This record gives sequence, structure tokens and C-alpha cells, in this order.
Amino acid sequence: MATLKALLESPDKSVRLQAALAAGTYPEPEFIDVLVSQCASEPDFFVRDTLSWALIRNEIPKVVERLKSELISDNIQAKSQALHTLTKIGDKQFYSLITHEHLFDAHDKVAVTAWRAASVLVPENESSALAKILVTQLGRGDSDVQFDLTRFLCALGDSMLQPLKEAASSSNEAVKLHAAFTLMRFNEMSLESSKKSTVGGEGFEPPTFSV
Repeated sequence: MATLKALLESPDKSVRLQAALAAGTYPEPEFIDVLVSQCASEPDFFVRDTLSWALIRNEIPKVVERLKSELISDNIQAKSQALHTLTKIGDKQFYSLITHEHLFDAHDKVAVTAWRAASVLVPENESSALAKILVTQLGRGDSDVQFDLTRFLCALGDSMLQPLKEAASSSNEAVKLHAAFTLMRFNEMSLESSKKSTVGGEGFEPPTFSV
């Protein structure tokens, strides 16, 4: 464990990447804390993503238990990466760990990661409630943030249509435009999926919307 920690503290990102790969290839329970701690400070995106991969190679309940403290951390990156790791785990039983505080976080990085995690983990019977929450964030941030929100709303499917149509009539111009764009994008994706289904013929399974 001391060796893993030392390697993950190397100034060379290739060394850190190889260490994370090794930790995932040969997972050990004692690596979990080291990997999670590194997530909070790791500057390189690819290394962070590998750290999350290495984590989910371990016993998931133990990983999630360790992530709980990160989810309420004041460290923006720690919180965001913990949410990202939950998305990688992909188990809907952990949806409740994504709180309103995450979804409305003042930091776009945390909020966007929470939106994505929620859209992946939400149980079907809570999809409409999530859609209503996410619609309140229309018009927020720059174009990248707004496009991300559009993607995650579209991933919810038909459950987001009614609150989105209501938002398209908003007196707030930014909200109105964002809602209209999202409706247009959803309609485009629905048409694309329909065309692929028709071309594929019998037995063809149309793709789910990507998040």
C-alpha cells in the first residue's frame, strides 16, 4: 500500500497511470482508501478515470462506503469524482446518494457530474421527479454546461417532455431557448432512433440515448 501511495504521488503522470492500472488489475481492499484519496487531488483526467476503474474492480459495497465521505466533502474534485465513480458502478440502488445539494451545487463541475450520475442511476419510478428537478437548471452556465444538461434530460426519455414543454413557455429568455433546443434535440434523436429501427427490420433493437 505504501508503494502504491508513493507511485500515485509521482510527478510523472505515466507512472501514476501505470500504478492505477496495476491497482485495478490486482485489486486489494486496502487499496480503496489510497485510490479514493488520490481522486481528490489527481490533476490528470485519464489518471482520474483509471482510478475510478480501479476502484470498481473492488467489492462495491466497500467502495461506496468509502465514497460517502467524499460526497459531502468541501473538495470540489473529491465530490465530483465520487459522483463519477458512482456512475461507473451503475447500480440504481445507489441513486439516493445523489442529493439535491449535488444537483443544485453552485460549482458547475459538481452539478454536471451529479446530473449525469442521476440520469444513469435513476429508477424508472423516479424519472419524472428527476426531470422536474433538472428542468429548473435550464439556462444555467455556458454552452457546454447547457449542452450537457440537454443530453442528460434527453436520456430520461418521455418523462421529461411535460416539464420541458412548460419551460419552453418561460418568461426567462435563457430558459425558454434552452428548453426549445432540448425539445428539438430530443425530437431529432427520436427520429434517428426510429429510422434505425425501420432500417434494421425485425429483431432490430434501437439504441438507447447516450449520456
